[in-house]
Amino acid sequence: MDFSFTDDQLSIQSIARDFASKRIAPVAAEFDASGKFPLDNIQEMGQLGLMGIEVPTEYGGAGMDTTSYVLALIEIAAADAAHSTIMSVNNSLFCNGILTHGTQDQMQKYVKAIATGEAIGAYALTEPQSGSDASNMHTRAVKSEDGSHYLINGKKSWITSGPVARYIVLFAITKPGIGAKGVSAFIIDTETEGFHRGKTEPKLGIRASATCEIEFENYKCPAENLLGKEGEGFKIAMGVLDAGRIGIASQAVGISRAAYEATLEWSRERKAFGKPIGSFQMTQSKIADMKCRLDTSTLLTLRAAWAKEQASKNGGRFGTEASVAKLVASENAMWITHQAVQIHGGMGYSKEMPLERYFRDAKITEIYEGTSEIQRMVIARNETGLR
Repeated sequence: MDFSFTDDQLSIQSIARDFASKRIAPVAAEFDASGKFPLDNIQEMGQLGLMGIEVPTEYGGAGMDTTSYVLALIEIAAADAAHSTIMSVNNSLFCNGILTHGTQDQMQKYVKAIATGEAIGAYALTEPQSGSDASNMHTRAVKSEDGSHYLINGKKSWITSGPVARYIVLFAITKPGIGAKGVSAFIIDTETEGFHRGKTEPKLGIRASATCEIEFENYKCPAENLLGKEGEGFKIAMGVLDAGRIGIASQAVGISRAAYEATLEWSRERKAFGKPIGSFQMTQSKIADMKCRLDTSTLLTLRAAWAKEQASKNGGRFGTEASVAKLVASENAMWITHQAVQIHGGMGYSKEMPLERYFRDAKITEIYEGTSEIQRMVIARNETGLR
């Protein structure tokens, strides 16, 4: 691994940091309180290249690498996790899946609109009865006799950006009774008849990142919107999640950094018994551990980005590195934000400061795109070769 960054990587990091400080941070608390989707900001992020960082320029993206994506996403997450969630789904789950498995026509028609911020993308895998057990899905896609389309029926839940998404990568059963091998992937246009949005979830954190149920009722999906081949859906879903986990690790790093930096400032300014609280040994111990955990998360996330870049060159795998980064960074984010609230005392519990928001936002990083328990299972299976 090379620990130095290129001029291009530093440039997109700077662009993201500037936008985050000027356009996101001042309104983050307001969006958290209202739960309103930050459409204007997301569209501006698309114009800056932040919604398709790894997307080639011919498809409307910035044409950069995974490290650039990680650096930029950390900056956005440090200002507001909800914005970074929307950015992560667009980049890692929607665009990445189509770029990896789609046709040229699919890339031109669907990736370009998302990468430029003209439209919002989503990823629909989870169902009410199948979260971590992703292969246990009920949504069905039946091919018409003339082969022109698939008729889709079923329900998906916890769909990030579902209330506002124009296009969705959907996973459904095309061959029932054979488990994961019967899953296929489709690109859905939400403006087509038969698509319905359900209730919006009232979430603990990342509240400005809209999440809802979606339902398909005799939805006619053109055959050309099949992503990859029939039966490849589960493989596509798991590969996309590997990339997505790097995004969630980056998000966790950003949340952790924001909490850590706020704590440093507070420990210097807040006084007790006539001294800054940062001079007390107990506080210093917490700060030292926060710093160590933050650095660990950052380096593991950058390693995962490097592994993904190497895999794209040599055809290797990066799933273990992605899961390690996601597991460690998410659990460290919960620990760091917990300590940050504790050090801030009553003010850490108050909505007058952003610490309680960091704490609420951190929790989801241990759950979505594979819970901590699933990450441990993935890592152990990859390491032992046992199932």
